[in-house]
Amino acid sequence: MDFFDRSALLVAPELLGWSLNRRVAGATQTARLVEVEAYTQGDPACHAYRRRTPRNEVMFGPSGYAYVYLIYGMYFCLNIVCEPEGIPGAVLIRAAAGGLKGPGVLCRDWGISRAQHNGTNLLDPTSDLWLTPGLVDPALVIATKRVGITQGVELPWRFCLKDHPDVSVKPGQERLPVRRRKATL
Repeated sequence: MDFFDRSALLVAPELLGWSLNRRVAGATQTARLVEVEAYTQGDPACHAYRRRTPRNEVMFGPSGYAYVYLIYGMYFCLNIVCEPEGIPGAVLIRAAAGGLKGPGVLCRDWGISRAQHNGTNLLDPTSDLWLTPGLVDPALVIATKRVGITQGVELPWRFCLKDHPDVSVKPGQERLPVRRRKATL
């Protein structure tokens, strides 16, 4: 789809208002996207910044597919691949309406995993995970710093709906992640 064959920076704010759909045992869950973050090839926080690897291969296209990765050894995160094929980029789904605050919560609550969903065509409504277009008033979209990363933090590449209760971190309350240190005896 041409919509996703553009820079993640252009796609990300326009994804707000789209719906993520998940079919499980014949029932469909639907949630409206309210917070996303963009990651591009030249971005030091992007998984494809240094090189192409088996882990980030999906990020190189085609666009409109799911890139799912594991963080902290326990949480999956769902991204939508953007950019023309061969150029890595993606939009991380950070929150959706209905209390799905944070990318790990969304994946946990909806049973989204790397093994099952990495490489899924999110534009195929016959799959068990797909997107449907939606719109929001552009005046409700705000750009702010990304969350939970240590590089490229200053870039205003997180987009969310102003004053939406399900945004994971309220704009202006972003902070660097705490680095865990090994306990010493």
